[in-house]
Amino acid sequence: MSFAAHPVADPAAPLARRNPVAKLGAALLFSLPLVATLDPLTPALALLVELVLLPLFGLHYAALARRAWPLLLASGGVLVTMVLFATDRSGNLVVALGPLDVTTGVLSAALGLVLRLFAIALPGVIVFATTDPTDLADALVQNAKAPARFAIGALAAFRLLPLLGAEWQMLTLARRARGLNAGLRQFPATAFALLVGALRRGGRLAVAMDARGFDSGLPRTYARKQNFVRADTLLMVGAAALAAGCLAVTVLTGLFRPIIG
Repeated sequence: MSFAAHPVADPAAPLARRNPVAKLGAALLFSLPLVATLDPLTPALALLVELVLLPLFGLHYAALARRAWPLLLASGGVLVTMVLFATDRSGNLVVALGPLDVTTGVLSAALGLVLRLFAIALPGVIVFATTDPTDLADALVQNAKAPARFAIGALAAFRLLPLLGAEWQMLTLARRARGLNAGLRQFPATAFALLVGALRRGGRLAVAMDARGFDSGLPRTYARKQNFVRADTLLMVGAAALAAGCLAVTVLTGLFRPIIG
């Protein structure tokens, strides 16, 4: 689970040392307008902005590629789905796959969805790649006023995510030791066993946290103070401004496209 690894960015980078809540809020503000757009230009501009600002987070492009490789698989799934099930097949014919006509309209729609997928998901990947999970939980409680039980429970679940890979390998080896095929046919059974084990561990963890007073309702103290300063506010304002700028460029390009052509 590459998303559950520890931060890999330079902690001294200008944007990496910002408050975790500010980085999370900036990611949401920057990604939210992309949900309402269908054209490929807006997510392409947003993706370009994200890649340009990546060094300011102290994150190398190779490290981002290692974290975001599941997005490549998701984009391949989007492309296959569009080719198979797209209803609008307008435009020029590119290739004919039996009864399926792959047209420029299908490819344009698929490109727009893939770019939106990358542009929306990458800010979240950057946030978690540059933020310590404990700092994020502390900031959620102190700055975002999130319930302590929710924040600390989410932190505990986040910390347990890497165990899923180890348990999957252990279950696979156990099935091989019993003479069972560990191939595709055994995937549902292995996944169900992993789910049952995760639910049991979650129940034991919840009982242990309640026994230690995490749901007592009493005011809690914090070992590490998370300060929300002016630079954090500027980060969120800048993210909203960049998102608005990408939308404005798309609107202006659409308005003046006949004149430019």
